[in-house]
Amino acid sequence: MQEDHQRKLTEYRESIDNIDAALVFMLAERFKITKKVGFYKKEHSLPPADPAREQLQIERLRSLANSANLDPEFSEKFLQFIIKEVIRHHEQIRDGETP
Repeated sequence: MQEDHQRKLTEYRESIDNIDAALVFMLAERFKITKKVGFYKKEHSLPPADPAREQLQIERLRSLANSANLDPEFSEKFLQFIIKEVIRHHEQIRDGETP
């Protein structure tokens, strides 16, 4: 019986590991694009933050979370963390630093 439990947990954990890997690669791809946005903003003297866009993204993600049966509060916190990091990168780019 214990062997069955261990086998099932291993199966679940392998799936979780695959999902985690996919998340990391998706975030890496997202940040490659937001880095390009940061250089575009610098080139055109645009501010690092865009509160209106950020609010639209939060609302959009909350809606997607509801559709996916994911806690919208969690999804908003997750997106806000990403947005803060993107803004930090954009500020670094604006200031001539390497993000």
